[in-house]
Amino acid sequence: MRRAEAVAHMTRELVRRAIEGDHDAFSSLVDASVDRLYAVATLILRDPDRAQDAVQEALMSAWKDIRALRDPDAWDAWLHRITVWACYRAAKKERRRKTVELKVVPDPERAVASDSAHALANRDLVERRLNDLPIEHRAVIVLRFYLDLPLDEVGDILDIPVGTVKSRLHRALASLRESMATPAADEPPVGALKDGTA
Repeated sequence: MRRAEAVAHMTRELVRRAIEGDHDAFSSLVDASVDRLYAVATLILRDPDRAQDAVQEALMSAWKDIRALRDPDAWDAWLHRITVWACYRAAKKERRRKTVELKVVPDPERAVASDSAHALANRDLVERRLNDLPIEHRAVIVLRFYLDLPLDEVGDILDIPVGTVKSRLHRALASLRESMATPAADEPPVGALKDGTA
């Protein structure tokens, strides 16, 4: 527990220095957060290049607006909020692109059943179906399940009430369940998803 307290104290100190204009302190904070922000943006936008652009935009905004951050303990939530909104802006700019889907039909004689291959196929299927959800639903799922944030923090980051978070999460998970209830011939069935709204 002392280590966690020391890290929190060091982060607060870096945030205070960054608010005062210390670029090195801001760089240290960014170094500790950038991988997580990129992973979140990639999950929301489903495109690594656009995710990188969104994170870059978010970090530029964070540096420009850091003096608006009143509570150094709110750094992570504040930075996630800026990143999610940068993802929303990137999604609005997105033009519909046609994608070519190749369906691979496995040869039953060569197929080797393995738990790890099945788990990987299930994960791939969930990620493809996640891509079909509206960005607002993807954002809620990523913040709740990828970052494991409580619903009230998800609401704070997205600037929406907890009731709206629960509603979006419920609809998103229902859509995922429905789309995976009847998988295509080349897709393995996936086990039930847990709601996580409690």
